[in-house]
Amino acid sequence: MKDDIIYLVLLGSCIGFGQFYRKFQDQEQKKWIGTAFGFLVVLSVSGFHMLHLLFCYLVTSLIIIYINRRKCHIASFVFMFGYLFFFRSVTYLGWEAPPGHTNMIQMILTLKLVGLAFEVNAAYTKSKAIGQAKKDEDATAGGKPLDTVTDNEKALLKLDMLDILHYSFNYVGILTGPYFTYKTFRDAITLPFSIRADCIGATLEKLKVIPLYAGLFLLVSFIWPLDYATSTEFYEERSLFYRLMYVWPTFFIFRMRIYTGILLSECVCTMAGFGAYPKACQSKSGHGPSKDCSPMISNSEEHEYDFETVRNIDVVSTETCWTFRETMKYWNMCVQYWMAMYVYKRFPSKTYRTLATLAVSAIWHGVHAGYYFCICAAPFYLPIEDLYVKLFIKDATGTKLKVLNWICWVAKFFAFSYMGIAFLLLSIEKIWFYYGSVYHIAYIFWIVTYVVGVFIAQIKKRNARRTEKLQQSAAQ
Repeated sequence: MKDDIIYLVLLGSCIGFGQFYRKFQDQEQKKWIGTAFGFLVVLSVSGFHMLHLLFCYLVTSLIIIYINRRKCHIASFVFMFGYLFFFRSVTYLGWEAPPGHTNMIQMILTLKLVGLAFEVNAAYTKSKAIGQAKKDEDATAGGKPLDTVTDNEKALLKLDMLDILHYSFNYVGILTGPYFTYKTFRDAITLPFSIRADCIGATLEKLKVIPLYAGLFLLVSFIWPLDYATSTEFYEERSLFYRLMYVWPTFFIFRMRIYTGILLSECVCTMAGFGAYPKACQSKSGHGPSKDCSPMISNSEEHEYDFETVRNIDVVSTETCWTFRETMKYWNMCVQYWMAMYVYKRFPSKTYRTLATLAVSAIWHGVHAGYYFCICAAPFYLPIEDLYVKLFIKDATGTKLKVLNWICWVAKFFAFSYMGIAFLLLSIEKIWFYYGSVYHIAYIFWIVTYVVGVFIAQIKKRNARRTEKLQQSAAQ
């Protein structure tokens, strides 16, 4: 509870500071003030553990600036994730464990610095390709002009230690994100959009629902505490049905906590004007604008703005969409963007890229077994859902479709809840105690369901082939 209070106070301070911060006009002044306040936030929760963060910044900056840019992203990835593992394992060396909030800062810093290395690598690769084309006197590709190196890409190729320092430690997003690219950071400093956007309105729109989520979190966690799921009384005095259904309130508590934290983090960005772009830019979470915003700078006061770039969660879609696969798209979207861009799309094997991405996600979340039980279980559930959607829901209509969608929705949230309790219990002993108390029933059910689904699919294929042969015979 103490950590939660500290977390809320710091986020509240960051939100309030944004009202003044976004009004600074001088770019260098704005960078230094944002970084200074960021250092103050980090120091207040980390103390001397801040040295971990400074060391990571220093080493990765040297990698990005001085190592061959064809390889700097790989070197940064290996170092930062390796150090993240070391950071969480220092207690085995007899050292004091870093505070929980420092762990969150380290997690976001890992994404930022590795993501920056990938951005630099992409800018370098593009500039080399354009340079080679010009050298070969081939200014077109397929009849179209070659891309030019943008101002942001030029800035990436000229990064220095101070640029990386400001990006790494600016107070916006330093506690729990959301992740945003160097381009988004640079645009927030250099472009006039943050002054033109309705930052206060966007912030209030998010703040007005936070008391509901926070209140539900406190109420349900009081009635159904997580610790009860690992007590002797829970196993000896409660029925199997009660024990199995206990995953529903525990995952509900988790969702309300996450919704509260993520929306507060988004408010830090919106109040500071980070991620503000004209709606015409068609911004996407994590990525930023899908269209060039340069023509809109001169008449920036004429546009409507949004903060889709830093939108990290879509609560309504998370709660109401029908399938497990869809829900994953609306959850922690900026981090998912990072995972998709820098792990999924870059992984050499298409067969194992999903599993590799989820494994990296689990490593990023922590060293506890519960993260792997939860996150790495998803790839094994998704084929089951995909199979039954294809068999029964894909071609359904009317009332039948509505009923099947509701069944899929219940199955989705049960799957999330059953896997999610491992994420919350963390240790193998506690996880095994709970799953043992319900006889691993969900995993057994999913295996049986998948086998039955494959059998039904084979029968449908045989029937379809018979029907096709009969139609061919009749036609002859």
